[in-house]
Amino acid sequence: MDYLNYLRQDKMPHIWCDGCGHGIILKSILRVVDQLGWEKNNIALVSGIGCSGRTPGYVDFNTLHTTHGRAISFATGLKLANPKLHVIVVSGDGDATAIGGNHFIHAARRNLDINLIVFNNNIYGMTGGQCSPTTKTTKKATTTPYGNPDSAFDISKLAEAAGASYVARSTTYHVAKLDKYIKDSFLTKGFSVVEAYSSCPTSYGKMNKETGKTGLQMLMYQKDNTVPLQKAQKMTQAQLEGKFITGVFVEKDKPDYTENYAKVIQTAKQQ
Repeated sequence: MDYLNYLRQDKMPHIWCDGCGHGIILKSILRVVDQLGWEKNNIALVSGIGCSGRTPGYVDFNTLHTTHGRAISFATGLKLANPKLHVIVVSGDGDATAIGGNHFIHAARRNLDINLIVFNNNIYGMTGGQCSPTTKTTKKATTTPYGNPDSAFDISKLAEAAGASYVARSTTYHVAKLDKYIKDSFLTKGFSVVEAYSSCPTSYGKMNKETGKTGLQMLMYQKDNTVPLQKAQKMTQAQLEGKFITGVFVEKDKPDYTENYAKVIQTAKQQ
């Protein structure tokens, strides 16, 4: 495939740091769009604020760069106004589960037919390296220089509990799996979530050197510490400490919100 067919070349070079995993996720999205043969004019890519928030600026789709934490609410309006659009939301771990947390869980509860891809680098990379809702306990950030005392959100479990139709997790090292999960999520009716562990050597690696200080080292850290879901189910919590559990957590077929909303409209017309 020709990636340039899907990119706004006048917006290059991108702003992502050397070793950032976000470009890997972007290329995965573009490969899947190419495989599915989706027309660019039938796609809307929506983002909030943060490192992942710059993604729509680089692609030649219908795009929205929205306010912090509100990407899913803007995407909700798009999908309800034009249910035929393929609506994709890209959001960071802070954007999706901190200020945008309520939008996240209620979109999953409604099972609105949009696709959310969470670029999870476990930190606020763009705004100074602060601790995020997914920064692991004891890990360091600029706001927790002596170690994070909080428990971290498990984004995939949160999506599962809230009612999403499809939930999967991969890393930026395991690109083939990431492609597969994104493709399957795009083909699933209802709210889908793909959590992609991404590397951030500039902020996270600098503060947590055991994960590696360069992009390559952080990718190898993902490789060496990833456990497939089926294997993880047979391991103890102690054995899973510090591991990336990857796989498909939810895959089910159920009515999406636009179908239910259409029924309400039809009922109202008959009154």
